[in-house]
Amino acid sequence: MLRSWLITSSVASRSSRFSVLRRRIPFFSSSGDNKTAKMSGQGTPGGFSGNRASPHPRKPVSAGKSMCQGDGVYKSPNVFRNAKYPKTVMPQHSQASPESADESTYESPNVFRYAKSPHTVIAQRSRASPESIGSNTRRSPQRDAEMQHFDICKAKDAGHVILKRSLQAINREKRIEAERAKIVPQHIHLRPGMILLKNYLDHDDQACVKIVKKCRDLGVGLGGFYRPGYRDGAKLHLRMMCLGMNWDPQSRSYDSKRSIDGAEPPKIPEYFIEMVDRAIQSSHDFLNAQSHGVNAASEVPKISPDLCIVNFYDNNGRLGLHQDRDEREESLRRGLPVVSFSLGDTATFLYGDQRDINKAQEVELESGDALIFGGKSRHIFHGVSSIIPNTAPKWLIEETGMLPGRLNLTFRQY
Repeated sequence: MLRSWLITSSVASRSSRFSVLRRRIPFFSSSGDNKTAKMSGQGTPGGFSGNRASPHPRKPVSAGKSMCQGDGVYKSPNVFRNAKYPKTVMPQHSQASPESADESTYESPNVFRYAKSPHTVIAQRSRASPESIGSNTRRSPQRDAEMQHFDICKAKDAGHVILKRSLQAINREKRIEAERAKIVPQHIHLRPGMILLKNYLDHDDQACVKIVKKCRDLGVGLGGFYRPGYRDGAKLHLRMMCLGMNWDPQSRSYDSKRSIDGAEPPKIPEYFIEMVDRAIQSSHDFLNAQSHGVNAASEVPKISPDLCIVNFYDNNGRLGLHQDRDEREESLRRGLPVVSFSLGDTATFLYGDQRDINKAQEVELESGDALIFGGKSRHIFHGVSSIIPNTAPKWLIEETGMLPGRLNLTFRQY
């Protein structure tokens, strides 16, 4: 029995040493195609992939994702790698388009990243932007900037928390409003047919806030604010929006649609039309009270406004001397006035009979002022030389979030 036990132990020891040696020495195929056999797992226990035996057999690689194709070139779903130089990456020529969102994720005009392998980068063969795919219209950053709608009010953060004001702050605001109510507008007769209604817009009924919010809502929609330009490529130093009818600075004419994007101008709110009627009536009352025997209706005729140009000037905004002569001949012949309202920062307004800055007169248009020029002053040259920063009423900025600058509405009858 002792002898048989020794024989059994010797056989078990040899078998154990052979198993260890078996794990260290790779198996080779007798067919001579050792490279294929090693990489595909053929001729090895469990179909393992690699040069060493593993006690945990791996699943065989699927046919669609073969690790060896052709002359030893590694293939993955996204890139090709040369077997001799594994760090060399060759991009595929066939790649997904931005429209196939389920196949790939578009990142930039020059790079694609596959959703299944987000770290794999495939360079585009053509440097096409997403806007130009499927479209023959040429786009440029300058044209895109022109067509972007402009928001005249500050964007509110989603996580912004508004703290409740103290009773002291509320009482202080009430006292300020009471002082404003005592202000008596000092109207000025600048020249025949030209009337300045100082502090005309009433702050008690929040007329200024209502106008700013309405212009903001219209300005971010279709036909809203944009930066216009002239035929020679020069750009105006302001943002413009037309209501009722569109005015084109390049053709200097009115139309039912905007040439830059084909958008129709928004309609003039009824509240704005009533505001124009009240301003003209106030100018008549002022003229009748100041000068006896003057026909106020002939000096400043009444109008039925069917168009409005809304301009927003930032702190660097300005407008050169020009004449408003693009309306119909009948309207110009009758001297139908232009009615202008100012909100926000104060503007230095120039006017005169000649297109000469040195000979032009100037007046400051403050927030709430209304300016009317018609009759004999209908064809005066006028413009804005500068915007005076930090002159807008603080309460107007707090209640509307209006950006620094001046909002100007000019009404006319075509």
